[in-house]
Amino acid sequence: MGSYRLSARALLDLVGELDPSRAVYEMLAERIRLLIMDGRIPAGTRLPSERELAARAGRSRTTIVASYQSLRDAGYLVSRQGSGSSAALPDGQSGRVDTDRVIDFARAVPPPVAGLEALFASVSFVEALNGPGFDLQGRLSLRSAIARRYSERGLLTTPEQIMVTMGGQHAIALIAHTVISRADSALIEAPTYPHAYDALRRAGARLVTTPVTTDGWDLDHLLEVLSTVRPVLAYLVPDFHNPTGASMLPEERTRVVETALASGTTLVIDETTADLDIDRDWDDGPFARHVHRRSPAGSDGVITLGSLSKSIWGGLRLGWVRASTSVIRRLVQARPAGDLGTPQMEQLLAEQIVTSLPQLLAQRRELLREHREALSRLLTEHLPGWTVPAPHGGLSLWAQLDRPASSALTSVCEAHGLSLVAGPKFSIDGAFERFLRLPFTSPIADLNEGVRILARTWAQLSESHPAGHAAPQGLEVV
Repeated sequence: MGSYRLSARALLDLVGELDPSRAVYEMLAERIRLLIMDGRIPAGTRLPSERELAARAGRSRTTIVASYQSLRDAGYLVSRQGSGSSAALPDGQSGRVDTDRVIDFARAVPPPVAGLEALFASVSFVEALNGPGFDLQGRLSLRSAIARRYSERGLLTTPEQIMVTMGGQHAIALIAHTVISRADSALIEAPTYPHAYDALRRAGARLVTTPVTTDGWDLDHLLEVLSTVRPVLAYLVPDFHNPTGASMLPEERTRVVETALASGTTLVIDETTADLDIDRDWDDGPFARHVHRRSPAGSDGVITLGSLSKSIWGGLRLGWVRASTSVIRRLVQARPAGDLGTPQMEQLLAEQIVTSLPQLLAQRRELLREHREALSRLLTEHLPGWTVPAPHGGLSLWAQLDRPASSALTSVCEAHGLSLVAGPKFSIDGAFERFLRLPFTSPIADLNEGVRILARTWAQLSESHPAGHAAPQGLEVV
């Protein structure tokens, strides 16, 4: 086993807040089990002793002993005399489940868009040999095509304001390490895209949150945090928000821009889902248009992220940053510490894709509409107690369960061949146990089978943990 030891404080940070309506020992065991299964606590990691964890958590040692024993019984914890307790995966699970095929409800990854194969065949990749082996900012022809699309959508842009990256996540990490200094405050939404807050944390940011629901943003709260905390950076997903599917209204965008400019906050606007419109009856164009209306010269206030990975194909790891030329220069200077540029062959293909985006997105829209309606219909039929609004775009539904058991459901479904991501993964504090993100990107046959597994598993969990169930004697319930 590995020698890494997790402190009690670090473990409790990962566990987050526990649902006060359920037995503490049970919730703690479920959270740790989920952390081990999704790799946030690697197998072999030594956990803190029962006494140390009880003291740090302010719980009785009896409660912690019961949690650890539950994990041992399920095969997620191995204890040896003198060596303590270490995380483990049950026999036969080492990253796999007991079924031959896993239905993927964890990743929101659509299939390659219709028409992509023809574009592959039309590109002469030999042309890549005529350019530099690497380029920190990206091929001029591709940057010109991306800039042209922004200009056509109402945001005048030059190629010098574009940097080509290896996907949206690469762009987020590069921006975080360039803009943020250790202990700077950064604002994120709750819930939000998990890899974004991971990147901000790794850059040293102190995170503050503002709530988002399927109905939208608590705008008063968002504006107050911008005004009082004055974060260096605010990461927002205003179009078909991941995971809620909400879209920020045009008038709300204007107020966010005004407040951010007054607070000196750089808005990092993730528009990697902006092209995934299914049936929204309005389009406000790029978010950064609102900055230029107020201060055409002060264009440092918004950094925009784009990507082809979600709208076209997940296997095409290509994205971009749109910002002022001064910000782009800073990113170019910082980039060599992590990589030396986006591969030329991907850029040649991306240029053809960007030029053909209107036609390709029309094809994508039809597939997403069909799959969204299929998943919504299946959930209504098989899980009528859940609340599942249908978003106007994006790749997933943000389902509200009829009781807070997202982590338990995820753990049990894994053993039945259904891969899920529990609601707490989208928070920094373990919240959202009552929620589950359900992508509608899988084949419809998989959506059908996956929902049936969900419904059966949920019924089993409801029978084994009925409302008002009692904890074993001697264990505290808080």
